Amino acid sequence: MGAWYWIGVAAGLGAALGVLVAGALGGLRAGLVAGPGLAAVLGAGAGYATEGLWGAVAGALGGAAGALGGVQLAQGTLRRGGTTAGTAALFALAALALAALALVPVVGYLEAVVLPAVAARVRRRSGERHAGLRILARD
Repeated sequence: MGAWYWIGVAAGLGAALGVLVAGALGGLRAGLVAGPGLAAVLGAGAGYATEGLWGAVAGALGGAAGALGGVQLAQGTLRRGGTTAGTAALFALAALALAALALVPVVGYLEAVVLPAVAARVRRRSGERHAGLRILARD
């Protein structure tokens, strides 16, 4: 495999680390600001270990993109009634799956591009809170 493969892996690992950071910091008000920065640093470290300088750049960009998308989803989940621990656990599982998918050629690049776009779309289309059966209780 060439350098393009490992740079894609670095971007995908950065995106996975961004989702992990988003799950951990999603409940904090400063999570939207601190999350992408921390994820970019972690992604740069993982990328440098994978492919040197260009891997560090790709990992930092992937980490920031994954955190931007993930923090929006985590805050939306918590706003609609999710628990902090449950959200963090689900995001950790998602990050693990994303890290595994990053090993597939080209998928690492797609993760870094698609995560913020999906999060923006979900955020635009989401409601505030699900009424559940409470709406049927009105007399």
